[in-house]
Amino acid sequence: MNQSKQRFFIALVPPPDIEQHITDIQLYFAASYNSRSALNSPPHITLQPPFHSLAEDIPKLEESLKQFSANRLSIPVTLSGFAAFAPRVIYVDVVKSPELLEIHKDLMSYLEANLGIVDRVSQSRPFVPHMTVAFRDLTKQNFQTAWLEFSGRSLHFEFTASALTLLLHNGSRWNISNQFPLSA
Repeated sequence: MNQSKQRFFIALVPPPDIEQHITDIQLYFAASYNSRSALNSPPHITLQPPFHSLAEDIPKLEESLKQFSANRLSIPVTLSGFAAFAPRVIYVDVVKSPELLEIHKDLMSYLEANLGIVDRVSQSRPFVPHMTVAFRDLTKQNFQTAWLEFSGRSLHFEFTASALTLLLHNGSRWNISNQFPLSA
């Protein structure tokens, strides 16, 4: 039996045109503020933070996500401007719609009840949907400068999230492992 653990998280990924726009912003942060960490995954809205799963349990995880997604409607998503978790994170702000809050809460409950996946940290904080453009390696000094530049900058996109995305860490970056369509 293969007992190796793999790291996953579950997110909503925007359509390719918006994904490219957010990636371009991340590339700007890498070039201008020496913050590259956000480029280690495709732009996304995290619904279930990173967790470990045994390789042998992945089919059960994927089947569970398929069943969960099949009973959920696609989610309208609005990206609006920039916000921050001072002093290290700058992100594209995501409007907290009832649909987004509901799928987050329901997914977390479903994963705990069906697979025993629990994120204690996110249980103790409110859900703040966002798309990170700079974090971790953004110094406090660069944060201050970047936040002056981005705090008043406008950005507005609307899209419909039509799938839950399972991302897998390969040791150096997060890649899409599988997608689970939501109902139309």
